[in-house]
Amino acid sequence: QVQLVESGGGLVQAGGSLRLSCTASTRTWRTTVMGWFRQAPGKEREFVALSDWSGEHTNNANSVKGRFTMSGDNAKNTMYLQMSSLKPEDTAVYYCAAGSTLSNKERDYHYWGQGTQVTVSS
Repeated sequence: QVQLVESGGGLVQAGGSLRLSCTASTRTWRTTVMGWFRQAPGKEREFVALSDWSGEHTNNANSVKGRFTMSGDNAKNTMYLQMSSLKPEDTAVYYCAAGSTLSNKERDYHYWGQGTQVTVSS
């Protein structure tokens, strides 16, 4: 069983930056793709970004393009989500997920972290 542990959430002012981390307990063929999703209060969970561990294949939601970037540290089994130019509408619980398909669909991810809160004040 793969466990994902997120960290790095917090409170930041609009225009600021945060970096989220997601560390996998182990890596298998079912964790070749890492994704980030988020869920704002009263809304459904939505796709944010994905990347394979090489960084060769990535995809970002339109709402975060140019502001959020994923990168990985293979030695640490850790994937990062660097968030810049944050907006109040980025406020949500952010979830890390691992899967084996380059997909923006929740159903394609096999493992999920517990979530970390990101709050952006105006």
